[in-house]
Amino acid sequence: MRFVTFAYPHSKTSHLGCVHADLVIDLAAAQQWTQRVRKLPPEELPGSLFELILSGPPAWQYARSLLYALEGEDPRTLRSESGRPVGLPLSDVLLYPPLPRPMSLRDFYAFEQHVVSAHKNRGKEVPPEWYQFPVFYFSNPNAIYGPGEVIPQPFYTRALDYELEVACVISRPGVNIRPEQAEEYIFGYMIFNDWSARDVQRQEMKVGLGPAKGKDFASSLGPWIVTPDELADYSTGQPGVYDLKMQARVNGELRSQGNWKDLHYSFGEMIARASQDVYLLPGEVIGSGTVGTGCLLELTAGQGPWLQPGDLVELEIECLGVLANQIGEPRAQNH
Repeated sequence: MRFVTFAYPHSKTSHLGCVHADLVIDLAAAQQWTQRVRKLPPEELPGSLFELILSGPPAWQYARSLLYALEGEDPRTLRSESGRPVGLPLSDVLLYPPLPRPMSLRDFYAFEQHVVSAHKNRGKEVPPEWYQFPVFYFSNPNAIYGPGEVIPQPFYTRALDYELEVACVISRPGVNIRPEQAEEYIFGYMIFNDWSARDVQRQEMKVGLGPAKGKDFASSLGPWIVTPDELADYSTGQPGVYDLKMQARVNGELRSQGNWKDLHYSFGEMIARASQDVYLLPGEVIGSGTVGTGCLLELTAGQGPWLQPGDLVELEIECLGVLANQIGEPRAQNH
């Protein structure tokens, strides 16, 4: 399934839904309709995607059964008891980040081509430790943007960049998870844009800590979370690795091309590393790092030109959709 957090037109109240063809299905409205018309027994439906993940497989299967109960019907013509439509055109709703407040956000550095290019731009070789274990940093789970939202350019940077990545969402608690077990802990996948202030990041990394202010101002997630069963036909056999194309466009121009299967470290290996003597919890997000060519840093050898206010960045991954954001003007500074 493809789960979303959405709002109705002219409303900001968030609802739990799923995408079916070109419609968003309001799962709460679908529940009311199926209980009234299909006479399905009442069950508790979580009110948010985070609560759904936390509720475990029985709740996930119940959400799936609501979608199955609509087969043969036009969801746009169906109404809940309160009059809410069961199905709305995707173009009519406001999509929020699927998880507006992740429990945490770890971002790995798992695509070798990107790592080699990033070090080459700095006149360095890839450290041998990179080939010994997957590394990550913690980003800011309180600066999450969804599809279509404007990303304010930080006032302190002149080198704003995008990063084309994929992320997974943890489904259940686990510690010291083995790579071959990791897929049992993945609820689904989504597109991840790890926005970067390259000039600030470069300064921070020289100190030996970071990235911090080079990264913590914005992360985009979405447009929806796709459950692993939707991707099964594209599996490479490695835990959490799929043969799916990845692209980035800036103002309609194709800039980046890669493939999920090019990961040097699988999501299984990333989850194993992240969970060493630490419990991973439902709702935590793990990013892959940038796919090869997946940022301006690589494409311009670190020289730019960089993103400017008004630029439209579209990240696309097969089966995961398109995550689009426009760059906005810097926020006003307090004096």
